[in-house]
Amino acid sequence: MTTTELKPRPRLPEWLRFNLPQSDSFARTRSLLDELKLHTVCESAKCPNHWECWSKGTATFMIAGDRCTRACGFCAVSTAKPLALEADEPLRVAEATRRMRLRHIVITAVARDDLADGGANHFRQAIEKVRELNPGIVIEVLVPDFNDRDEAIEVVLAANPHIFNHNLETVRRLTPDVRHRATYDRSLSVLRKVKARRGNTIYTKSGLMLGLGETEEELLVALRDLRAAGCDILTLGQYLQPTLKHLPVIEYVTPGKFAQYKIRAEELGFIHVASGPMVRSSYHADEFTLPSLSR
Repeated sequence: MTTTELKPRPRLPEWLRFNLPQSDSFARTRSLLDELKLHTVCESAKCPNHWECWSKGTATFMIAGDRCTRACGFCAVSTAKPLALEADEPLRVAEATRRMRLRHIVITAVARDDLADGGANHFRQAIEKVRELNPGIVIEVLVPDFNDRDEAIEVVLAANPHIFNHNLETVRRLTPDVRHRATYDRSLSVLRKVKARRGNTIYTKSGLMLGLGETEEELLVALRDLRAAGCDILTLGQYLQPTLKHLPVIEYVTPGKFAQYKIRAEELGFIHVASGPMVRSSYHADEFTLPSLSR
């Protein structure tokens, strides 16, 4: 181990400590996911909210396996040679959604740079199967950048998700260290293309982690860049180091500062902003329920 790996993590501030919820729903969610052999980003990415979400009977489904072709400095998902896609996985996601009686589903995936379409067709099939078994559900996808390939983006859009989410993750200066093989401008391009193709018939969404060493001005520049790309919905949350091998936390941003950033983002024109230490891309995603989404 290196000296960096042996360095203890800084003590969590009070606002990031919480009691684990006690609920039979957690066990039921765990059992259902095991039965249907499904992955969730909640577990694979070591999300701190997964106890709360599973206890409420919700989860964010992660398709295309649990092995990512990228090795981002912030992410706990395993990096390894991916396995073949499972043809029945979209149907299993749809069945889990039906049994959990979800009204709003979030489907994400590992990066699959080994596939010609980056996994876009698998996303399409999952969207279609979920809608088939769950009429009226709001469908949100949280996608990788597909290397900004137009045809892959169009495949996902052709399935008509309500919300297209792709995370910027961090500010321009920090992107090379934080996001392996991804670029700041490529992510903005993906969001811009979605708006150019679908306009007001789809909502675009993105998020950033704070506490990696960004300055306030760098963050505000990133928010302006997102708005210029047509991004509608924003999430801002605290980065938490999943293991000692990942990037360290530089700063614990206070709840008050998150509240200020929410106001600034709303002033820039985002129609919905979730900003707080425990906010993640899909945390309480169903709170965004505009009537126009029920199509």
